[in-house]
Amino acid sequence: MLKRLLILISLFPAIVPASESVDNGLRIAMAASSSTSGADSTSPLWQQLNPKGLRLKSEAAIVVDRFGNEVYAKRVDESRPIASITKLMTAMVILDAPVSLQERITITKEDRDLVRLTGSRLKYGATLTRKQLVRLALMASENRAASALARTFPGGREAFVREMNRKARDLGMSQSRFADAAGLDAGNVASARDLVKLVEAARQYPLIREATTTRTAKVHPYRDRGPLKYNNTNRLLKNDVWEIGLSKTGYINESGRCLVMWADIVGEPVVIVLLDSFGKLTPFGDSNRIRKWIESSVEG
Repeated sequence: MLKRLLILISLFPAIVPASESVDNGLRIAMAASSSTSGADSTSPLWQQLNPKGLRLKSEAAIVVDRFGNEVYAKRVDESRPIASITKLMTAMVILDAPVSLQERITITKEDRDLVRLTGSRLKYGATLTRKQLVRLALMASENRAASALARTFPGGREAFVREMNRKARDLGMSQSRFADAAGLDAGNVASARDLVKLVEAARQYPLIREATTTRTAKVHPYRDRGPLKYNNTNRLLKNDVWEIGLSKTGYINESGRCLVMWADIVGEPVVIVLLDSFGKLTPFGDSNRIRKWIESSVEG
């Protein structure tokens, strides 16, 4: 316990990147603390991490600490389809817009998925507030909710997508492009490094933090029926060992399984981005591997 406390206390000085080793496309960036004299010393927590001890199955991955240091990086500059990770950008565009979150929006035929032909529990005629649609799009990755948000945006869907790409440019997401609000179009692409910027920006919105970490929610979209119960798509929220402040999953065939999170591990906030994983549980398995990898540097 004393060793853990001493290591965590040493993290508080400003940290800047110190060294980087490269091995088959995988980079491990060691964080370093800067003293008043200008001399650098490697941060004890990251210094003890062995990149060969972390074997992730995701094709692209990055772990970034609260100071912006890349603790782990693997193929981080390749633009890839990001599926429903897109909905973080969708939510930010809505929350930035001069629209009422309390306005009631009705799902119509225009909101159906003509790309993947996926179904939805929000049938035509379902009516919810714009705020509720944002919550469902983020928490349960509800595609019709995201589609309705774009459709009812001032100027319609085309204006909405333009605003998504404008905001991406403003955030410095130079390897990203958005094509629709739900992430069903494989043209929604971003690099792992760009998604760190997306997560950090999304974290500034209380509603996004709340919605993406809510385990279950009930809504009443129909007058003559009972409530619909929705569950969060990130199963790690059910595990008490995780302290998650923001999360979003995504999947289409072209993207593989994707997961982005802001989480606290051994007292250290980190952003985790995992892209193009094969297998439904792989991003969650990789997340647990990352957590145990960092924990081992403290406990060891």
